[in-house]
Amino acid sequence: MRLLLDSHIIIALLERRLTALDAVIAQLLEAEGNTSLVSVASLWEVAIKSRLGKLQLSVPVARWKSSLTSLGVQILPIETEHVLAEISPELRNKDPFDRLFLGICAAENMRLVTADGALINHPLAWRPFPL
Repeated sequence: MRLLLDSHIIIALLERRLTALDAVIAQLLEAEGNTSLVSVASLWEVAIKSRLGKLQLSVPVARWKSSLTSLGVQILPIETEHVLAEISPELRNKDPFDRLFLGICAAENMRLVTADGALINHPLAWRPFPL
């Protein structure tokens, strides 16, 4: 399964705090046959928050590309199809990154791995058990 990692999942992965986040998610990312990807939009989102002092990281953003690559996580560029993709239902929140992540999942036939309450119940989000 192709998995798009939400920004907080990537932070937990790089900060070596993934098991504290959710053991089921940690198992999902380690399972054979799953491919983990991160959108360049996540890197952008984290870089913004880091530069504004809203996020303290032990792995500097400048090293994220090499760190993610060494963990086998692929970096996905933003494509026109991601931005224009139809998602249903549309999000009620106004976060453009959340909308983009779901657009990527719709366009690329992926599931979003997230613990974000605004996204976790969306049909494009990965769930450990079907609803």
